[in-house]
Amino acid sequence: MAAPCYLGWDFSTQQLKVIAIDEQLRVIYEDNVHFDKDLPEFKTQGGVYIHSDRLTVTSPVLMWVKALDMILEKMKSSGFNFSRVRALSGAGQQHGSVYWKKGSMQILKNASPELPLHQSLKGCFSVSNSPIWMDSSTASQCRELEKAVGGAQHLASVTGSRAYERFTGNQIAKIYSQNPEVYKQTERISLVSSFAASLFLGTYAPIDYSDGSGMNLLQIWEKAWSKSCLDACAPGLEEKLGCPVPSHSVLGPISPYYSQRYGFSPDCKIVAFTGDNPASLAGMRLQEGDIAISLGTSDTLFLWIQEPTPALEGHILCNPVDSQTYMALLCFKNGSLMRERIRDDCASGSWDEFSKALSSTVAGNSGNLGFYFDVMEITPEAVGIHRFNRDNQKVPSFPKEVEIRALIEGQFLAKRIHAEKLGYKVCK
Repeated sequence: MAAPCYLGWDFSTQQLKVIAIDEQLRVIYEDNVHFDKDLPEFKTQGGVYIHSDRLTVTSPVLMWVKALDMILEKMKSSGFNFSRVRALSGAGQQHGSVYWKKGSMQILKNASPELPLHQSLKGCFSVSNSPIWMDSSTASQCRELEKAVGGAQHLASVTGSRAYERFTGNQIAKIYSQNPEVYKQTERISLVSSFAASLFLGTYAPIDYSDGSGMNLLQIWEKAWSKSCLDACAPGLEEKLGCPVPSHSVLGPISPYYSQRYGFSPDCKIVAFTGDNPASLAGMRLQEGDIAISLGTSDTLFLWIQEPTPALEGHILCNPVDSQTYMALLCFKNGSLMRERIRDDCASGSWDEFSKALSSTVAGNSGNLGFYFDVMEITPEAVGIHRFNRDNQKVPSFPKEVEIRALIEGQFLAKRIHAEKLGYKVCK
């Protein structure tokens, strides 16, 4: 009998990725489908459509299904032995939502193994282009939701975040207000993560607690939908969302479609999919007291937290590994581009020179401190360059090496301060 293996899937913004590992966690297969390059018929840019208002951003649902067909066919052609797969799970870009048309569950359940899945499902979506995390077109819905539940801080205390334009509750509210007939035709609303799990399960997969807490709809303490939030967004919404489940739930066996078309074992288990940020916490094996920072165009900080204090800045999500604890998430817009600008200004565009200058100064920067925001920051809402000397006086400039350390220390001090506001405690 062939040695067991496990599949992990990532339905991200620009591509679909798959990885197979054996029982020793060794990678035995990996591949990807790049949406723009490999599926040019959808005419996406960066995997998305940016609409004429520059605020609405969507992705075609069928593109994700066709990408899954394509990657499974690639695996089959390479000789991958699907019968070895004991279980699979995965992640999806957070905040994207999928709208299944009435009658779609029966089509999904009875998909013909003779056809690629995207052909069977092509008529199944009441909204053909899914709103995703880049969308910022729901400002009015955000204001209405906060007003309906008693203010931004109360909403954060209930759901872990104040109202955000990309969050699913506000996207649903927009669809309901602009296209009530489309909403009426929808029998199920999935997140990208639960949508992906549904494709493998052959029936609607539930939303997991962790990804569900990025919707402005889930009570993060009770792990149940908030009636006041649901009612503020659209009627009959609870039925369309289904019951949320722990992020590590085994949902059931794989759909017969995959056994018949690709040779998966009928006993292969589907474990709940979650959002990409919670999956990062799980994948990095963070524990209480740990903190992880992703340094990118935007810097992201996430951490395991026992007793969160939801605030107007940042997000509290249910922990995907331990349903009794939480994860905090903070995003900082002035990340690598800000560091690159100071590198160019103060170190001749060289990271080596930048590092030498940083090493030449002492920790604490002799009391000099700076905050650097080329663009309006998310956390805190501020813009501009603000420098302070050891006497707490604002100054117009620093020497180059002081500037470099002020940038780095200022960015990391801000991350710590805002993490502590959300309940993070520095371990002694």
